[in-house]
Amino acid sequence: MMREVIQVAAVVAALALFPGCAFADRDDGHRGNHGHDRDHDRGGSQSIQLGPRPFQLVESMENGPLKKRLLQCANGPFRRTGFSIGHRGAALQFPEHTKESYQAAARMGAGIVECDVTFTKDGDFVCRHAQNDLHTTTDILVTPLAATCIKPFTPASFDADGNLLTPASAECRTSELSLEEFRSLRGKMDAFNPAARTPEEFLGGTASWRTDLYTGRGTLMTLRESIELNERNGVRHTPELKGGDPATIAQVFGGQEQYAQKLADELRAAGVRPRDAWPQSFDVNDVLYWVRNTAYGRQAVFLIDYDADRDNILLFDIAGRQLVRREDQFRFLAELRKARVEIVAPAMPALLAVSGNRVVPSRLARDLKALGFDIITWTFERSDLRQGASGAGFYYDFDPSGAVIRKDGDMYKALDVLAKEVGILGIFSDWPATVSYYASCMNLK
Repeated sequence: MMREVIQVAAVVAALALFPGCAFADRDDGHRGNHGHDRDHDRGGSQSIQLGPRPFQLVESMENGPLKKRLLQCANGPFRRTGFSIGHRGAALQFPEHTKESYQAAARMGAGIVECDVTFTKDGDFVCRHAQNDLHTTTDILVTPLAATCIKPFTPASFDADGNLLTPASAECRTSELSLEEFRSLRGKMDAFNPAARTPEEFLGGTASWRTDLYTGRGTLMTLRESIELNERNGVRHTPELKGGDPATIAQVFGGQEQYAQKLADELRAAGVRPRDAWPQSFDVNDVLYWVRNTAYGRQAVFLIDYDADRDNILLFDIAGRQLVRREDQFRFLAELRKARVEIVAPAMPALLAVSGNRVVPSRLARDLKALGFDIITWTFERSDLRQGASGAGFYYDFDPSGAVIRKDGDMYKALDVLAKEVGILGIFSDWPATVSYYASCMNLK
């Protein structure tokens, strides 16, 4: 009994040293300040539960200073941190953009949770990664709403020897559904079986390193419902305005600017303070619109994609022209800083490189910091790293031979460089617990 009393006392003392913190409070006049926001501690009583994964990853690391530091934090305390951003919730194991996925991300200490924003035929904002992904992220093909799909299910075809000739296909859009019809669907892991002969078979295809264990409860969410859930959990918001069919956007909203304005209107109507929201878009014109016309522009995030085949970012100017040369990219990014765009979010492989046996910041990372941008990046825990970076694909393209990232625990080497040398504000993760462990250990807010 005395040992238990001592242990409880130790935990209470540790918690007093590490109070719960929220993400950057940008209303204090300082860009990048990660101050504690007492007004946003509505979810502070929710316990942070990281589960065994981050501990297993740390234990698998080779001995060294980083592993030693992370092991010292094994007994916590662990807290909510804005450095840890739930990418579509906790999509490594939970169906993305569902209530269950968002709830899991919050329990894992994510201080910000993402809703990718698209729309129904009546212009209601809902959380899906794309206007046209219902066939891979929901059960629509085995419901009566399959009749609304703009491309109905087509089974795979095979030759006489059973070799796949044409993969199974379908295309189903949120913009073909009413809000009530959308809500009737059930979320599933984002995947499909290219060899499917039936709609039921098409629903499969989940990668072996993910799971279908939680697909029985995939409650779809509207943007407003996701905001309400975040608020209850003490979590802030990063809605990404997704692109879509321009003709449909024009028909439903009147044009792209009106579409962007509606996102700001939705945030305001839900009572979201500008300092609690990071609206995002890959379309620079959306970001500039928010900066110039809304209260949510100060923390608007310009997302930048990456072309792994050419080892270059995918950057387009306001006219939609692709900028390939570094000098043109740098000039355009400098113009964005002058236009008061403060935060950019390139993909993780664009920010890192390998030098000898070390992960180091890339040239782009150095350029962005020189220009004065704050940086967010994506996406952690979205790769199968069991065999190291050489087979992990897009997110670890900075180490194509696996010279440094040799196994899954080595992901912490990349995260450490992003945090300490690139100086990112936060990182999206499909399993926020992994990032929350690191952030709590390093006292990142």
